[in-house]
Parts: sequence; C-alpha cells; structure tokens
Amino acid sequence: MSTIAIPNETLPRTGIAATLPAPAPLADADRKPLTKKETAADHPTWCPGCGDFSVLALYYKLIEKRKMLHENICTVAGIGCSSRFPYFVQAHGAHFIHGRALAFASGVSLSRPDLHVFVFGGDGDAFSIGGNHFTHTARKNIKLTYVVMDNFVYGLTKKQTSPTSPIGFKSKTDVGGSTDRPVNPMKQAISAGATFVGRATATNLPHLLKLMEAAMDHDGFSFIECLSECIEFFPGAFDAAIPRKGGTFTEIPAEHDVTDEYAAYKLCDAPWPGVFGTFYKVDRATKNANEAKLITDSRAKLAGVPDWQILQRNFDRMK
Repeated sequence: MSTIAIPNETLPRTGIAATLPAPAPLADADRKPLTKKETAADHPTWCPGCGDFSVLALYYKLIEKRKMLHENICTVAGIGCSSRFPYFVQAHGAHFIHGRALAFASGVSLSRPDLHVFVFGGDGDAFSIGGNHFTHTARKNIKLTYVVMDNFVYGLTKKQTSPTSPIGFKSKTDVGGSTDRPVNPMKQAISAGATFVGRATATNLPHLLKLMEAAMDHDGFSFIECLSECIEFFPGAFDAAIPRKGGTFTEIPAEHDVTDEYAAYKLCDAPWPGVFGTFYKVDRATKNANEAKLITDSRAKLAGVPDWQILQRNFDRMK
C-alpha cells in the first residue's frame, strides 16, 4: 500500500471502513515531511547501473513531495529483482509470493479504502506467473497503482527468456533464440480493463515521476510499464529510447484523446521503441466503491437487527 492522494477527512467512510478508527491524516502541521533518509531502509542490492534504482529514487521523491506520513505508506511486491522494493522502503509493506502481489494488494486496498496502494514488480512476476492476477485486478478496477519494471529478461535467476523478451533473444532457456511472440503489456492492460495505462523509461526521471503522480491520483486501477535496463543480462536493450545513446524518446502527441480506446491500441503498435506517456485514462466505478455500496445496502436492510439474529439467519439458509 502506498499513499493517499487526497486528505483522509475528505474521503467517505462507508461499509467496514466506517467501523474502523479514522486513519492518520495525510499531513500534519506539527510533523515535517519525510526525507529520503527517513524513508530509505536497507541498501539496495541491485547490480550497479540497474534501472530499478531510478524507480526507487522517484518513489522516495514522491513520498516526500506528497508529504506522506510513515503510517500511510505500504509497499507491496512479488518476486524478482524489482520486487525487492519492500526491503528498501522504511514503512509498512509486504514482499509477497511469486505473481501474487496484486492479490495481496487488492485485499489491502479493499479493506483500507482511504489509502492508495502502490505495487511494484517485473515482467516475469507480472505477465507470466502473475498474468492471471494482472488481468482480473485490471477488469475489477481495484484502486491501486502497479508499476512494472520491464527489462525483457529474468534477471534474478540469471538470464532466462521472459514474457516480454524479443524474438531471437538468446538465453539459458532459448539457447538458439526465442521464437515466441512477446507480450505487449500495454495492449494487455487496456484489453483487460485497466482505467489508466501509461508507459515510461527509467532513464527519463522527470517524465516517470509525472506519470507516477498521475497514476496515484487516478481513482481506479492504474498501470505503468517502465522500461528498466538489466545491465547484467540484457545490456543496451533500451538504447533506442535513450537520446544520449543515439535513441529517440517520443512522447505521445498532446492531441491524443486518452479516453479513446481504439486510439490507445494504435499507439501500442508504434515501431520500436514505441511512444511514452498516458495511453488510456477513463473513469469507471471501482471495485472499492462497488463493495462499499454492497456493504452499506446490506447493513441498511438489517438495521436494528441483533448480531445473533443475523448469524442465525445465515445458518438457517444453509439448512
């Protein structure tokens, strides 16, 4: 779980949340904003030069910029190099099992609707073993942000082909070069029902920070694919998107209609290295709002009925 996009007191407390103690406010006049030193935990164990360092640095920056308090930060991740994120953030969080980070984060988001959940992962964790959870979290439009650091390779296990590895990529699992068509994360996110879909790189920090802020402010499932180079097992994979290496960083045209799903799909087919920015953004009822309404409506029907009678009715229905 990460942070709150707006002050707690402006959020309706319905359903189960209405019975819980009010959470701490986003900011406190008597407390200074957290600094990187106060938010950083263990020293990151990534290989020197890994793109994931940039994403972590911007996460610290986001926490400081939005004046987050420790009790309102929780970082969730699965398994993989990128998924080591929770170890490096001094706050609440969970390093969950392989591919299941979104399932865990969904529970956090639904039980604490006052918080905005941030989940971090990699291309293997997100699109291989976690592909099922990715699809269903997107279609349910659960309020959280998923940042996937895509490096086109399994790095933690020392170079195997990942779901996003390009055709011809040689690895320990494809010694002659991969022949499988890679996943297109942007198309998959849009078709699954994500209501915010963006793309960035770990080498353009101002752009990535802006996109992370927009994703955090979105009321629904927001997804960011961030190209993050694995300098150990796939060096130079994203040079084509880095101007200082002779590449081109092409942003989505300002006239692009982010509510046009067909136009978003067309952007997904742009020649490599593609385009960067917000592909798709629409407003749709979240799972959080739907669940809260269901609980509120159910309780209204049972107003004044003792708990033991409610329990008895449930037992009677099972006979």
